Amino acid sequence: MMFPMESGELEKEVQRQLAIIKEGAVLLEQEEELLQKLRRSLAEGRPLKVKLGADPSAPDLHLGHAVVLRKLRQFQDLGHQVLFLIGDFTGRIGDPTERSETRRQLSEEEVQANAKTYERQVFRVLDPARTEIHFNSRWLAPLTFAQLVELASTVTVARLLERDDFAKRFKEGRPISLHEFFYPLMQGYDSVALAADVELGGTDQTFNLMTARQIQRHYGQEPEVILTLPLLEGLDGTQKMSKSLGNYVALEDPPQEMYGKIMSLPDHLIIRYFRLVTAVPPEETDRLEAGLQRGEIHPRDLKARLAWEVVALYHGQEQAHEAQDHFDRVFRQHELPSELAEMAAGDGTAVDLLVQTGLASSRKEARRLIQQRGVRLAGQLVEDGEALLKWNDGDVLQVGRRRFVRLRRP
Repeated sequence: MMFPMESGELEKEVQRQLAIIKEGAVLLEQEEELLQKLRRSLAEGRPLKVKLGADPSAPDLHLGHAVVLRKLRQFQDLGHQVLFLIGDFTGRIGDPTERSETRRQLSEEEVQANAKTYERQVFRVLDPARTEIHFNSRWLAPLTFAQLVELASTVTVARLLERDDFAKRFKEGRPISLHEFFYPLMQGYDSVALAADVELGGTDQTFNLMTARQIQRHYGQEPEVILTLPLLEGLDGTQKMSKSLGNYVALEDPPQEMYGKIMSLPDHLIIRYFRLVTAVPPEETDRLEAGLQRGEIHPRDLKARLAWEVVALYHGQEQAHEAQDHFDRVFRQHELPSELAEMAAGDGTAVDLLVQTGLASSRKEARRLIQQRGVRLAGQLVEDGEALLKWNDGDVLQVGRRRFVRLRRP
């Protein structure tokens, strides 16, 4: 609970909170408005309502989502209230941001299934005591056509076509469905329904967030302050972290898998990940960066520290130590994991074995893994996917660095 604060202490606390809130942010719109909101909040003992919306378009939250979630947690630690909005209505349309074509609309069943995982996973970061979970179908589904017309009147078509993705598609003659124009309007109406004081999002959400300020003004509300956070590159080192691209680390990945994924991160992203996805203080990260640049710290060792920090954050220190020991045993000391799945298999080619054991989902994927020199049998590289393999009972079939199966004769 937040208590009213005397004027002498108030301004000092306002500046302290402002510094914490701004740390790592890309855009703050508007800083003076945030100062006013903080002063009023502290003077009245009323927490700010800080909103984040997420469409349940896929079942897993990942470290990219955690960048914004961790900033929300900072607001909570400062005494404010988080409004975590699950877009069960907007998720059926899909955010057109950065899309080159109309997104496939999800079924209500798909959205609800994904939403259940979001409700659980956000509390790996957020404090349940200071979090309200909302679903935007509660106010968007009952809108009448007259109310929808009023909402549509708040933004011009010319304004919507200023969005880079819409403008590019329009210029290139690619279709834009009318319902896609409604997405930023509905996101803005969410802020009206929740009377949000502050809204967070990635930098790709800037247009939608600015539109929300405009819509709140139309409905007689004080516009929310906008805070955008950097987008996190995925494990490929270039594209935004995304489940569809397979370059993600899920918040619910098992400790060993999470550790191994982080160890595959390109070296140039090590410090960026320290800053965006760990609890390591900025001052210590600065020292680590300086040591890396001077050659005093080996990138591999720093990456191991990063992997440990991430696993400890989501699974605890004991699990982080076990994941580190497992990785060192398997990949540095070239020992097999202490526990291996066993599977009966028959004679066949390497492609046959990979599909039989489930290490490849299709023959096409099996061939690709072999071409990428990622398959070993009994420690030997497999180079010909179509040649008949000779193997003994108990031999280990390995794909990449983290997947193993001990083969057994039926």
